[in-house]
Amino acid sequence: MDVLVFITNIENPEQLSDVQSLLTAVPAIKDWNFDLDDCDNILRIEAKDIPPAYIESLLQTAGFACRELDY
Repeated sequence: MDVLVFITNIENPEQLSDVQSLLTAVPAIKDWNFDLDDCDNILRIEAKDIPPAYIESLLQTAGFACRELDY
């Protein structure tokens, strides 16, 4: 299982609700959460064999900024 970490511009529960259906629809994603208290609005995803670019594209298509965090 991989843990992917992203910086996003999702700032509130209403926006989070907009992406919830996108993330839960991907079978390879086992768990995900947002840290909206963090200044970078961190998205953490536990998934198996999913490229970070796929998540970035998924959120960007929905109108949100998303970039993998270099750590």
